[in-house]
Amino acid sequence: MRKSFQELDLKDSFLFGAALQDEEICRLILEIILGEPVGRVKVRAEETLLFSSDYRSLRLDIYAGDEMQVGYNLEMQNEDEHNLPKRSRFHQAEMDATSLKPSEGFSELKPSYVIFICTFDPFSHGLYRYTFENRCLEKDFPLEDGTKKIFLNTRGKDPSGVPALLVHFLHYVENTTAALAAESGESKISVIHERVTGLKRSRRWEGRYMLLGEYIDREVKRGVREETEAMAERLTEEVTERVTEEVTEKVTEEVTEKVTEEVTERVTEEVTKRVTGEVTEKVTKEITEAVTKEATETATQRLLTLIGKMLADGRAEEVSRLSGEPEFLEKIWKEYQL
Repeated sequence: MRKSFQELDLKDSFLFGAALQDEEICRLILEIILGEPVGRVKVRAEETLLFSSDYRSLRLDIYAGDEMQVGYNLEMQNEDEHNLPKRSRFHQAEMDATSLKPSEGFSELKPSYVIFICTFDPFSHGLYRYTFENRCLEKDFPLEDGTKKIFLNTRGKDPSGVPALLVHFLHYVENTTAALAAESGESKISVIHERVTGLKRSRRWEGRYMLLGEYIDREVKRGVREETEAMAERLTEEVTERVTEEVTEKVTEEVTEKVTEEVTERVTEEVTKRVTGEVTEKVTKEITEAVTKEATETATQRLLTLIGKMLADGRAEEVSRLSGEPEFLEKIWKEYQL
């Protein structure tokens, strides 16, 4: 059952994306992660990339830049897809490609951080924080290309070398409650919790969360229905093929000189009943295991991409029309060529 908006923790990607659009929350979180002061930040949120059937992997990329001309990419990760090293490389390249103006040289590239907050241990060493930078292997000195990649683990076990404030914050990400914020005794976490609490009272953000849930439920049902129809067609074809094959074999065994209509009819009925049961059981299992995952991800990806593009284009007011006006929805599909 999906959580209510008020029940969300910061590890839930919707609340994480909403909270980090509050530039003060974003600045405080960056200071906690980096362990140093961060100037005033400017935030932009990219469109939704994926929302899986278990409602845990809505991914919003948060890009921020501060007064010192440093770039940040923050992302919440709730599922270990075993691709974070390459994913961090992609984000780094994306940040670099968009940070230079056509007339600027490479020396103008600003320092940048790619930061993943994970609710699992991405490298299985029990650390709360893994920091990477490019270094010379032969002499062990930094390349000083101005890039850093940080992977945080909310379920770390080894706090050595990590500030207590960061450990408290990672626990707060997992359990975003007033009790845990107070227990940490950290003023920055208290300020973050106060602002997150205010965010949870926002009717606007709650409405967006509910609208997103309604779209997902509807698209999941549509996707499952379409996939079930395809599975039913497959079932029919497989039953027909197997019945034909087994009837031929059994009739051949029972009738050596002449195949009579009576024998064929009896054997066909017998084999059809058994094979239909076997194939139905097999295909039903496939539907249970595969339909929800495959259909949900395919159908939901398309809809959420549309919503993300509309929000990015400043068309938030029109999003609410999608669910109640089928003709308008079809028009928007065509307009965005999805």
